[in-house]
Amino acid sequence: MHYRYKVYIRRLLLVSGIGLLGLVLSPLMFYGWRCFLRPPRTDVEQVLFRGIAYRRHAVSTPRLAMIHIVTIDLKTPGIKPLVTPGRPKPSDGETIARKTSEFLNEFKVQLAINASYFHHFYEKSPWDYYPHSGDPSAPVGDAIANGHRYSPPEPNHPVLCFSAQNRVQILKNIQCPEGTVHGVAGNRLLVDRGQAIDETLDDDKPYPRVAAAIDREGTKLWLIAVDGKQPFYSEGLTIAELKKLVMNLGAYAALNLDGGGSTTLVIGTSQGSRVLNAPIHTKIPMRERPVGNHLGFYALE
Repeated sequence: MHYRYKVYIRRLLLVSGIGLLGLVLSPLMFYGWRCFLRPPRTDVEQVLFRGIAYRRHAVSTPRLAMIHIVTIDLKTPGIKPLVTPGRPKPSDGETIARKTSEFLNEFKVQLAINASYFHHFYEKSPWDYYPHSGDPSAPVGDAIANGHRYSPPEPNHPVLCFSAQNRVQILKNIQCPEGTVHGVAGNRLLVDRGQAIDETLDDDKPYPRVAAAIDREGTKLWLIAVDGKQPFYSEGLTIAELKKLVMNLGAYAALNLDGGGSTTLVIGTSQGSRVLNAPIHTKIPMRERPVGNHLGFYALE
């Protein structure tokens, strides 16, 4: 009995040790699995929908970065923008927070990207953050959906505005003009009248970025999403590098939108929504953040 008891104890310790090792390694295994879901670091060019083209570019210098560029021809029949609608008043927030894929599925748009900065927001852990999907949220700056302004203009928040004629403007003033059907606000102009904005930034570090850029006629729109905060995959771009990128596109004007963990670009497919970039919310790769509002587009196949 004594021998059998010792064998039993050894087996128990072995099983316990394996279980403990699995418990210790499980977060690393989960993180590795999420990393495996990210788009590969390869260049891609394709037409997504009629009038909408997509390009993915893997950059290696001066650091690793993944850049996603969507080009939209607003003259193409069937293309229409949509900004997340506001909540009916009275309410304690202007919108309901949604993941970008949730916005795309709910409103049946073909393409969607996160848009304005918003509050309130915090991110303490993978399970302790705000907002969750369905929570009240307040976009910062001018926000218009279907001709209804639901968020007031804010100082130092320039705007991206779509007219009823499907023309787009990026304006340094903080309010979209009369007749705007859909509009969102960013936090800084990158390019104005074909010239990069000259500014000195004390803390311009690589970061996930989202930007919108337009041509002089207001008939072409570029949406740019840059992945970041992911070592050995994509560390992001500085604001100075983002300006250079949109200038190389030939932008007449460009606007910086909410980036960081909000950065998410999604399309609709016959199998459902598909995230084109590598968002990182609560430090988990390919986890979408619920955000205050979005910019989406209807398009024909």
